[in-house]
Amino acid sequence: MRSDDRPRGEPVLARAARILQAFTPDEPELSVSEIGRRARLHVATASRLIAALTAEGLLARTTNGRVSIGVRLWELAQRASPTLGLREAAMPFLEDLHAVIGHHVQLGVLDGGEVLFVERLSARDAVINVTRIAGRLPLHASSAGLVLLAWAPRDLQEQVLAGALPGYTPTTITAPARLRGVLDGIRRQGYVVSDGQIHPDATGVAVPVRDGAEPGRPVVAGLSAIVPNDGRAVSLVPALQAAARGIARRLR
Repeated sequence: MRSDDRPRGEPVLARAARILQAFTPDEPELSVSEIGRRARLHVATASRLIAALTAEGLLARTTNGRVSIGVRLWELAQRASPTLGLREAAMPFLEDLHAVIGHHVQLGVLDGGEVLFVERLSARDAVINVTRIAGRLPLHASSAGLVLLAWAPRDLQEQVLAGALPGYTPTTITAPARLRGVLDGIRRQGYVVSDGQIHPDATGVAVPVRDGAEPGRPVVAGLSAIVPNDGRAVSLVPALQAAARGIARRLR
């Protein structure tokens, strides 16, 4: 689609939304021309909308003339975030868990067909981890995503099983039959250990976080740790489960 091939009479809000969606956790600053290309807008239109969004504080200009998300947008997002209560409930337990594990601990929620990471604690010398706060990963390839998918609505499970399952390493789950078996196993044992599925040097281990301490409450998040791929990740399951129970008690 060319930059000027947009629907006739498209609302300004829709174009502004595409501009905001052009930014990613790995690319928080973009040029006006790159924003226009990603938002499928003529550069003059993109420049005009960027100026209006900047005037409202939703975007900002960097010292090198590029564009970034503005502080005002972050402020509004923090007020309205549906995960704010979850993050506040989880943070003391994430901090304790991080002190014990010494690598990455993170909290992810289901958003569409992906896991969205809403909080992460790390350490300077921790094992490699590709996730970011406000970053996303496919459900089938991440430990938190697998936990969320295991308790997701049946129609979403079937949609993921019927769709593309891209591989990141030789051990990534790319066969629907294998994924179905893994999901069954997660529901039976209550956790998953995902060895080298995103990066060969890292293992993810994750447990579900429920909306309350009572048995059978809905799963609202996946609590995971990313540690070296040395075969010892399963030993962290009890600590993760204890933290998940603590978070669940604070949610009700």
